[in-house]
Order: sequence, then structure tokens, then C-alpha cells
Amino acid sequence: MSNNKTLNYESSDGNLIVSEMKSWKIVTSNNITNSEQYAAEEFKKWFNQATQLELTLGTIEDVNKNDHQVKISSLTSLDDEEISITIDKSHIQITGGLPRGVLYGVYQFLEEFIGIRFLTADHTFVPDKTEITIPCGTYSFNPPFSFRWSYYRENSNFPEFAAKRKVNTVTDSENLGGKTQQNLINHSFHFLVPYSSYGNEHPEYYALHEGQRDTDTHGGGPQLCVTNQDVIEIAANTAIEYLTDNPNISNISVSQADTARYCRCDKCEELNEDEGTPMGSQLTFVNAVAERIEKVHPEVKVGTLAYWYTRQAPKTVRPRPNVQIQLCSIECCTLHAIDNPDCEKNRAFCSDTNDWGKICNDIWIWNYNTNFRCYDLPHPNLRCIGPNVRYFLENNAKGVFMQANGNGLTGEFSDLRNYIISHLIWNPHLDDQEILREFVELHYKSASSAIISYIDFLHDNAETKGLHPGTFPSPEDVGLNPESSERIFGYFQEAKKLATNSEIKARVEKASIPTYKALIVAGDIDGDKRRKTIQEYIELCNRYGMTHAAEHQTAENYFEELQK
Repeated sequence: MSNNKTLNYESSDGNLIVSEMKSWKIVTSNNITNSEQYAAEEFKKWFNQATQLELTLGTIEDVNKNDHQVKISSLTSLDDEEISITIDKSHIQITGGLPRGVLYGVYQFLEEFIGIRFLTADHTFVPDKTEITIPCGTYSFNPPFSFRWSYYRENSNFPEFAAKRKVNTVTDSENLGGKTQQNLINHSFHFLVPYSSYGNEHPEYYALHEGQRDTDTHGGGPQLCVTNQDVIEIAANTAIEYLTDNPNISNISVSQADTARYCRCDKCEELNEDEGTPMGSQLTFVNAVAERIEKVHPEVKVGTLAYWYTRQAPKTVRPRPNVQIQLCSIECCTLHAIDNPDCEKNRAFCSDTNDWGKICNDIWIWNYNTNFRCYDLPHPNLRCIGPNVRYFLENNAKGVFMQANGNGLTGEFSDLRNYIISHLIWNPHLDDQEILREFVELHYKSASSAIISYIDFLHDNAETKGLHPGTFPSPEDVGLNPESSERIFGYFQEAKKLATNSEIKARVEKASIPTYKALIVAGDIDGDKRRKTIQEYIELCNRYGMTHAAEHQTAENYFEELQK
């Protein structure tokens, strides 16, 4: 079991003996919110499963002030997700901010003091805790990232599980505390100045690229001519109208399309040349729109991507105080930590991050944690997730979007990665490798040793070969060849033999899918062996619900290609 501690702690004398809590009551305030009620019910449910104690649930009016009790309540002085837990021999108080802090406080108590682990949507580890003691004291925590998105379909499909993982971006359900009113900073030119509305009459509103006005709507395009005054006014008016209609939103994206066809007209290019980066004209545009938004919605932030050709900070243009900058690490190596000084591929991103940190106090991160070319190919990035998240924290990031396999449930170790990522974006100071081993040991149990050997070999192999895979790596980029493919396949065949029951075997089978993929795309197999491997691969993918082979390719389409 993990010894990770999330909560800040001020001790007091003594220990609470859980077995002596038989007559305790769970109490809530009167007129509580749906999330507070749900939090109390969740405490009752999971505490009972671990301790076999059936505590009664009621309100303050139902109990005497001298009754021993677990009080679950909100406190308006706390931030939205801030939690405070006080424990003594006759009283437990779990307090949190609204709308999510109370619920997160309950889950944190269950994890921290009872040892429950919410591993996957269908696997919660509940230890036998009929005889335990809890140190008395006051515990508190306030998550450093206010926007946290572990981008896996498991979270979006199962919002109750996402709440347990404290991912605050996937559901509006009131009992789960809803989602943060901050939105992902994303491509938005197509929304602000839609080509369908203005393209025919005003082609000059759109980017001049290779001597022609851009008309391509791919990637949320066309790009805009960001120095055109009419474009500035239209974009600002669209944003203001949207914010007026959606008053609870706390930020809005004013950001480039996902193409390299940015405007090269004389005015845009002059700004870019003066500032040493295409971000010169882009940020000037964002600032102008943000200035207009601020006059009507002063509390709203305006977010823009520092992505691809705009990642470099401009020489003199500075983001307005109401502008957010979201740095995107798509060019980085996914094997090594971003701040690894020996990884040349990551140095430019580190330099840009440092430069932005000097001129903006509202930095967000868009980080990449999968192989977009092939979701189920072995991907050795499990050693860099923790260092990367800590690097983001050290550089004053306030929001973190960890993009991964959001399309399906069977990407390579998607459940393990979700567990690690969601832990770390809640508290970056946790030991990522300890979290990894905890998950593997609890989820794969008797087969865990073979799976740990697979993980270690996969990463050691890529590091020994001096590789620097990106976000669209080939099999060779991650160190796969006939020899290594056979070896990793062998680890999972051993894991299947070690599985002591059908439940563990099913988990191992699901996790083994990438080793079949490695044999198919990098192994030295042909004839009957290849046909048999493909057949087994497809059967496993179908059994465990694989929907996408890659970001833009369905599993069904890929299977057809293989069978040809």
C-alpha cells in the first residue's frame, strides 16, 4: 500500500480507535446541497464496507451535541475544492468548500485514513479495517491546480468515478459538485468569426496565406487576419454575447485554429518580424479582444494557446492581466521529463515556459500522454508523468489538461495512466512510481510481478537506445523490433499464467492488447502465426470494448485493414 500523504497535518494527542465508533452518527447541516448529501451517503457506504460499522445518517437536529459524530459540512470561507479534516477521539469533522470540496474531503478521508483505493470505474479496493487507529489532529489541503483534466473516456463515461479521482472537468451533475466553470483553452477562431457567416462577403477577414485568403475550415479554420479591425470587433462582440448568455463561465478561448496557415499579410508580418514570433500578431489580437471583453465582463479571463508556431513568447508584447496563456508541449519528447537537461528535444519548451512565466501569472498547460498514431502501441512515458506535473507546478501553472486516449477504454494502460495522472494533478508532490506500483499490485495482484517487469523493460529498452519519441511515434521510435516485441509479449503470457482467478485474468488480458499490437507491427511473424496473432488481437479488442485504434481511426476500420 502507498505511504503517500496528501494532507497537511497538525497533530494533537492520541488516536481514534475505529472499532469504538459503533454508536457514532453521521450528521450534516440543515438545508444542505445535493453534493453535501451525496458526500455523507458516500462516507456511510464506503466506511461500512471497510469497517463493518453501520453508522446512522441524520442532521444536526437529530443528535445531541454530546453524541460522538462524523460531521460533514461546507464552509464558505474555503475555496471551491479546499478541504479540512479534524479528528479527535469523539469527533470527526470533514469540511470543504462548495460545490466540490466537501465530496472531495470525504474521498480524501477514505483514501488517506481507511486505505480505500478507487482504482478503476469497476474496481475499488476496500481493505479490512475493522481494527485500525487514526492519529488525531487537523488535516488540510487546497489543490494547486484549479483546472484538472485527465482526458480518458473512463472519466467521461463514468462521472461518479471521475469525482472519486477528483477530476473536475467532466460532469454537470449537482450531486457530484458539477464541473469547474473554467473551460479548456482551445481553438476558437471558427466560433468567433465563422466563415459561413462572413467568408463570401469579406474574404479579407481571413488569413492571407501563399498569396490567397484562407478558405479551409479544417482544424477549426480558416485562420483570421488578426490585425483587421473589423475582425477584432466581431470576435469581441461574439465573445461578449456568449458570455452574457452564459453568466457562470469564468473564462473564454480566443485562440488560433489548428493549422499553420496563419496570416502573412503585410501588417501581420510586420508585427511578427518585430516580435520575433507569429505570437506577436496573435497576442496583440487577443489583447485587443480581451480589453473589450473586460469592459463588459471584468471577472472573465481570456485564454489563448501558445501552440506550435505561437509557443515562443514575443519580445515586447505582454498579455493583459485578464489573459491566460496555455502552453502546449506537442513537440516534446514523451520518454524523458520535460526539464531533463539531457533531452535536447525538450529544451525549447522549457525555455519558452520560463519566458512566459516572467510575463504572465496565469499559465495553463496542455500536455500529451498517448500515441495519437496508435493508441494501443506500447508507450514508454510512465516515468515522466510525475516529473512533468511537478515541473508545471514549479512554473506556476494553474490549470493542467493531460490529453490522452479520450476516445476509448482500451488504450495502452489507460486505466493505470488515469490513476497516476489524476493523483498527480490533484497533488503533484505524491510519489508517481509508488502510485504506479500500488495500482499494479492491487489491480493485477498475483500477476503484478510480470507486469512490473514489462513496464521496467519497456522504459529501460527505450532509454538505453537513446530514443526521444514524440506524440505520434512509430514502433521504432519507442524501441520496438522483433526481439523486444517477443520479449514484452512473453511478459504478459507469464502474467496470464500467474493470474489466480478469472477476474485477474480478464484485467491482464485487457492490458496485454498492446503486446499483440507490437508483434503485429514490429515482430518477425508471418503466415499462420501472423494470422493467429491478428485473430487473437481482434478478439481481445472486441472483448474489452476497443473503439478507436488511433485518434482519427476507428477500431472497426483498422481491423478491416488488418484482415486484408
